[in-house]
Amino acid sequence: MEFIIVTGLSGSGKSSCIQVLEDIGFFCIDNMPPQLISNFAEICSESRNDRGEKISKVAIVTDIRGGALFLKLADSVSQLKNTDGIDLKVLFLEASKDVLMKRYSETRRKHPLDEVSGGDLSKAIDAEIELLSDIRAGADYIIDSSLLTATQLKEQVAELFLEKPGDRMIISCMSFGFKYGVPGEADLVFDVRCLPNPFYVPELKHKTGLDRYVRDYVMNSEQSLMFEKKIYDMVDFLLPLYVREGKSRLVIAFGCTGGKHRSITFAHRAAEHFRTDNGNVREVHRDIDKK
Repeated sequence: MEFIIVTGLSGSGKSSCIQVLEDIGFFCIDNMPPQLISNFAEICSESRNDRGEKISKVAIVTDIRGGALFLKLADSVSQLKNTDGIDLKVLFLEASKDVLMKRYSETRRKHPLDEVSGGDLSKAIDAEIELLSDIRAGADYIIDSSLLTATQLKEQVAELFLEKPGDRMIISCMSFGFKYGVPGEADLVFDVRCLPNPFYVPELKHKTGLDRYVRDYVMNSEQSLMFEKKIYDMVDFLLPLYVREGKSRLVIAFGCTGGKHRSITFAHRAAEHFRTDNGNVREVHRDIDKK
């Protein structure tokens, strides 16, 4: 049975996450106290859905709303990891402090630690980050929703859990703009700002790296070709090592200034390169629509 524990910082998108998990076939429960998780997993393993089939996919959300009960989550995770028949994964959602403060100010919701922080939102967020630091460190997946739209967040969650257990590693080749921040979920980050920039070519300025002429311009230099070769050599070497360690997802991010030209060029070409030996390759252009 696939069993997903969704947790993370308040306001980081856990509700959107559980919605998409439900959409792709998981039996979902929100705001479950950690002490009940093991019993709930046992009940699910003995139950059947409305079609008479055994429940094979379960996802629950547990977070700081549980108060002191939430502090027992590590014990519950440890217990489930040692339970036969359960493939447990922990998904941790986070966002930058500035983004979280903005989201709370826009929704006018009260932070779960509002009372213990004396109504100071900044202190409440800092306290939650500290309380969840150990859980974050042990998570199987981490998604930073700071710069993601609701749709992009749902796509990333679906990408993680639509794949069947045992499939090969999912590789996400992502482009981004440094001016909008480095993606927190990236495992490997490559800065391509040192390479020829189509932004300064009038006929290419308003195109993107998805356009062949932009890609040809970027790659029409010895430095770009050598840079690309060295990246492929390194990642091709690392991939089997990651797989051996049980890593199921690798996010390779390429960044340029605005995330429009060079980064997209490299993310697109990298996706084509890795797709040759691995069908589970995703191409993500985070900032392609930003002005």
